[in-house]
Amino acid sequence: MDSTEIRRRFLKFFEKKGHAIVPSSSLVPDDPSVLLTTAGMQQFKPYYTGQADALKDFQSQRTASVQKSFRTSDVEEVGDESHLTFFEMMGNFSFPPVGTDDPVDTGKAGYFKRSSIHWAYEFITQEMGLEVDYVTIFDPSYVAEGDWRKSGVAWDESSYEIWRNEVGIPEPKIKRRGVDNFWGPTGEEGPCGPTTEIYVNGLEVWNIVFNEFYCHKDKTLARLPDPGVDTGMGLERLAMVAQKVETIFHTDLFLTVVEAILGLPKRKEDIASVRIMADHLRAAAFLLADGINPSNKDRGYILRRILRRAIVKAHINLGIDLSVIKLANFVEWFIIPLYGDFYPEIDSGRDRILSEIWEEQNRFLKTLSRGYHEFQMMARKSKDTLLGKDVFYLLSTYGFPVEVTKELASQHGLTVDENGLEHAMHEHQDVSRKGAAKKFGGHGLILETGELHASSEGEQQRVTRLHTATHLLAQALRDVLDPSIQQHGSDITTKRTRFDFNFPRKLSSDEISQIEDTVNEKIKSGLEVRSVQIPKGEALKLGAQAAFREKYPDIVSVYLIGRIVGDFKTAYSKEFCGGPHVSNTQEIGHFRILKEEAVGAGLRRIRATVD
Repeated sequence: MDSTEIRRRFLKFFEKKGHAIVPSSSLVPDDPSVLLTTAGMQQFKPYYTGQADALKDFQSQRTASVQKSFRTSDVEEVGDESHLTFFEMMGNFSFPPVGTDDPVDTGKAGYFKRSSIHWAYEFITQEMGLEVDYVTIFDPSYVAEGDWRKSGVAWDESSYEIWRNEVGIPEPKIKRRGVDNFWGPTGEEGPCGPTTEIYVNGLEVWNIVFNEFYCHKDKTLARLPDPGVDTGMGLERLAMVAQKVETIFHTDLFLTVVEAILGLPKRKEDIASVRIMADHLRAAAFLLADGINPSNKDRGYILRRILRRAIVKAHINLGIDLSVIKLANFVEWFIIPLYGDFYPEIDSGRDRILSEIWEEQNRFLKTLSRGYHEFQMMARKSKDTLLGKDVFYLLSTYGFPVEVTKELASQHGLTVDENGLEHAMHEHQDVSRKGAAKKFGGHGLILETGELHASSEGEQQRVTRLHTATHLLAQALRDVLDPSIQQHGSDITTKRTRFDFNFPRKLSSDEISQIEDTVNEKIKSGLEVRSVQIPKGEALKLGAQAAFREKYPDIVSVYLIGRIVGDFKTAYSKEFCGGPHVSNTQEIGHFRILKEEAVGAGLRRIRATVD
């Protein structure tokens, strides 16, 4: 049974059980506490807490999806038989309130443990024709002392009873486990609870989470008034057991690309490196399809890291001649055709995906060429250990990644002086902190350090316009919505500004139009922009706005936007900031809101641009 058929059967099965089929969300999540989407339930978090209404949005308290997921925690493990960075998570979800919880009920109401367990067993044994080896349940007696899950949760007796007395799993095949059978939350806080897992051919294929609790940031648990269900089953693992192959890399999801890489002329045979290439190229294609670009920051860094790791494995470990081989070709020939029908963004983003991979390959090969010569000289001088300061020198001077240096050191029989490397890193951070005056007042904008990505004077001018527009946006939000609104995060690129703020609900289209109009009115008014240096306490008394939780020195720079420059009383906007700004608001151009969305409980985000 190929992967396409497995997806189809899964979604069809749960559709018959009253579930609304929901498309995968982006790998870029709404949740600001995580960089990437790590699980199928991430897009559904508000429905477990009552912040959103599933019946209104999906016409059912039940949903099912095949979700694109990415977990950075497994990057170093990729290369064995089962670990991946990107994977597809098949899941079925039940949102409160719970109805009858009867497996024969195929209506729209929520369900809990009985229906979840019965349906999972039915799908595995009847739809897939597989045999369950054993199942696991949560028991806190297997949790270490001091763990936050130890005291507040009882052993999952009800799941045991369902498996034993209703489904008919014999006692020896119901195993009790500790923290491995307690899942969540995604991010810093959220729904969580005990799990039951299903094992087939010795491999965990399905994890069924019973969201009975809400975990707060301090790791205290509060019982949810009405529980929900969140399940996850990796398509790759299920394909492996269904297709009766040795590893996930022998499934139809990987076999063609693995065989193509194995067929290349190369100096060495290293199956782990081949698997890393296959996984990382697939993962990179999906990250690029969701709008992420290679960079040295956040999601862009993750993308750059896996692309460059694939290049290292090809060029250094396998000895593939990348001066003639394009890694983008493997994506074009084997990955896009396999996924383009189910994930249309992969097909529609084909040109961008291929060009970005090709450009990153060219950029990094130049870096490797420059740094490799320097590394060889260092290696010849080293006895057993490569000095930490030398490793950092390769990084800071040649852009040579630390993981590449470690890989090369290992091949030369050398270890890396980790303590020396950490010391060099700290010294660099101290120097960077002394240059913190270049940071512009909480707007996530740093010039001359690589975070701005302004490659020309024109791009820098555009960022400056966007930066000043962000001040006007912040004040317009207070004028239109609520005077108590504060900034909870901001990020400015050459294309847009992103502004996070506290507000309890979605903005109406009228409110968005009103905010746009307010900003554009101030732009057209030709207000002057100027900074003043003033003690922090005095600035706050005069009504200057500061970014939420941002730390400021005793003497601060406050930017005033108004008709009478330097006058706090008549200034329209007064905000702690370090620049850069236009001198007159008319330089900004036309302000336009691109998107308004939720980023957490009581937090909203606006993305906007200037034309």
